[in-house]
Amino acid sequence: MDLGIKNKVAVVMAGSKGLGRACAEALAAEGCRIALCARGKEDLAEAAKAIGDAYGVAVHAENFDVASDEARDRFLKNAEERLGPADILIVNSGGPAHGSALEVSDAQIDDAVLSTLTAKIRWVRAVVPGMRARKWGRVLLVESTSVKQPIDGLALSNTMRAGVAGFAKTLATEVAPDGVLVNLVLPGSTDTDRLKALMVSRAQAAGISVEQARAAYGKRTPLGRIARPEEFGAVVAFLASERASYVTGSVISVDGGLCAGLL
Repeated sequence: MDLGIKNKVAVVMAGSKGLGRACAEALAAEGCRIALCARGKEDLAEAAKAIGDAYGVAVHAENFDVASDEARDRFLKNAEERLGPADILIVNSGGPAHGSALEVSDAQIDDAVLSTLTAKIRWVRAVVPGMRARKWGRVLLVESTSVKQPIDGLALSNTMRAGVAGFAKTLATEVAPDGVLVNLVLPGSTDTDRLKALMVSRAQAAGISVEQARAAYGKRTPLGRIARPEEFGAVVAFLASERASYVTGSVISVDGGLCAGLL
């Protein structure tokens, strides 16, 4: 199925690996031109080259912290000069510190507000006005199933991501008349570096192998396994496409059925 987004410009935050890279690859496979940013210089350079070589699309990449306003504005300006204005924005970043609700420090709270909430809002405000002016745009915010079902030990993530969801739902209503669609996509347990590290930790704590820890973790879902990053990327690419033209303000789980709630 042709998703109708060939030659669209997709900006992917934290796109050098994991879910961000999976999104970038899925969009590149549909013919999108890709603007990538991430903190890791080597990983980013490898991802940009691999995506360009594999899919034959133009790729612009810059390494910086996505919370930097100055770096963000420079990146968006450079990407527009090389590729054109952003049609698709994939809002993605790492999660805040672990900790229970009463244990997290004031400094950790401040860091989480900036990295997991405020920075994302600022990226959206930097990109969406241009989409509105051109009467077409897609904004996909990569969050977590904690939006629907809080996760033990992740008080800051549960709190900040719920705030992002409230912002996104509000924005979706405001910009829909201008052809800009805004949706949240919630990954479940996906085979990324972050999850691999978690499995090593769980295996050591339980005195079992990493393979056993992975199998047990996957069995939490009705599908009985951990997701592949490309499965998440495929959903994001569809939501960014012309084929999803009547989907906005939605909160979509890609979690193998983990969240059991009705909403």
